[in-house]
Amino acid sequence: MKTLEPSTLWNFFHEITQIPRPSKKEEKIIAYLKAFGEKHNLTTKIDAAGNVLILKQATKGYENCKTVILQAHVDMVCEKNGDVTHNFDTDPIQTYIDGDWVKAKGTTLGADNGIGISMILSVLASTQLKHPALECLFTVDEETGLTGAFALEKNFLNGEVLINLDSEDDGEIFVGCAGGIDTTAVLKYENEKTPEYYFGFQVSVKGLKGGHSGDDIDKGRGNANKILNRFLWMLNSKMDLRIHSFDGGNLRNAIAREAVAICSVPFSEKETIRVLINMFINEIENEIGNLEPNIQFVLESESTPVTVVDKKTSDKLLNVLYACAHGVIAMSNDMSGLVETSTNLASVKMKGDNSILITTSQRSSVESSKYDIANQVEATLKLAGASVTHGDGYPGWKPNLNSGMLKIAKESYVKLFNDEPKIRAIHAGLECGLFLEKYPHLDMISIGPQMYGVHSPDERLSISSTQKCWKWLVDILAAQ
Repeated sequence: MKTLEPSTLWNFFHEITQIPRPSKKEEKIIAYLKAFGEKHNLTTKIDAAGNVLILKQATKGYENCKTVILQAHVDMVCEKNGDVTHNFDTDPIQTYIDGDWVKAKGTTLGADNGIGISMILSVLASTQLKHPALECLFTVDEETGLTGAFALEKNFLNGEVLINLDSEDDGEIFVGCAGGIDTTAVLKYENEKTPEYYFGFQVSVKGLKGGHSGDDIDKGRGNANKILNRFLWMLNSKMDLRIHSFDGGNLRNAIAREAVAICSVPFSEKETIRVLINMFINEIENEIGNLEPNIQFVLESESTPVTVVDKKTSDKLLNVLYACAHGVIAMSNDMSGLVETSTNLASVKMKGDNSILITTSQRSSVESSKYDIANQVEATLKLAGASVTHGDGYPGWKPNLNSGMLKIAKESYVKLFNDEPKIRAIHAGLECGLFLEKYPHLDMISIGPQMYGVHSPDERLSISSTQKCWKWLVDILAAQ
């Protein structure tokens, strides 16, 4: 990356990829930003939550312009392929270039939102760019709860306009986003001794694309939890299936890419399972094979486990996972092509205390619909006897099509690229809704370069789009 232009921007991005920064473990990137501010003699503040604010005075001729807030989040989603050894707490991201794309070797790249951080640092480090007074805000823990934005104090910022750099689509200006809420369930179980003369096996689903549970939820991609459970439910309807373990998905805001279960059935059903899985593979490939060309089903013999989940709870688990909704619930009537409401069956984990943790997340650009789908998921989970809780949730960002910042950004794009940018709302969550709650006067837009596969090891960042977005940001600042 160090050979790419503009070199300052790409050097910053390289440095950031070398700094471990999982959500809730951002101490190293916070220290990096503090050192940056000190090195460049810029006023730097850190609040109680760990949010960093770096200030820069206006350049000559821009002293009377409105102060602009540039904002990005410092944490990254930490996902890796099952065959990759990588410790996100200590190891740097291994990056490489493939044509126009910057990628990572078997892990998430962290361009979400590392490239946004890099653009802001490039503006701060420059002595040539023209801009108003800047307040550069770097928030913590965006990916697992927006806790940095939630904790932001009302007197921390003074700017009147805000440019969020956490979008992932070339040539698009985002002026609204969905709100979200998490719904989690705990299902308790007892251990039972595995019946005699039972055959142990492991079945796994992997190779799925996964992706962002907001931005990618409408793309028809497979959910490993749903697919694996569908197969097990079918087996359970035909034979005495006993579950020893079920482990699928990881993060609440990522579509599950991999899932694995260890089970037992009577030895007499051993060959039947092999026949049924081949039939099932054909069904799934016929349904989503064009969208998921790398999907893999692996059936392996396993030592028969000593204990299994009690049969009653096992049946409840299979039924509730089958019934639990996943995907798009409603499309917007106000903005064409925008997902209005969705839900994600994110992860299923067996805990050490004889409990099964089911994690889901819901999103909607309509506040009442957000709670409605969360309540539907709660009701489904309660039918299995699970105890259900909701997170605090976060608000959406209602579009303002009369925004002054939108007008400036749109005119800048047309001037630079002789093309009209798309004006959109996004189904993914952005911190802008929370900023607007605390600073109702803010005039906001969100932009960013092209990325694909965000929140998965397929994450990739377009080099040419990043260069284009950088040029656009510089011109927007100069046009204030």
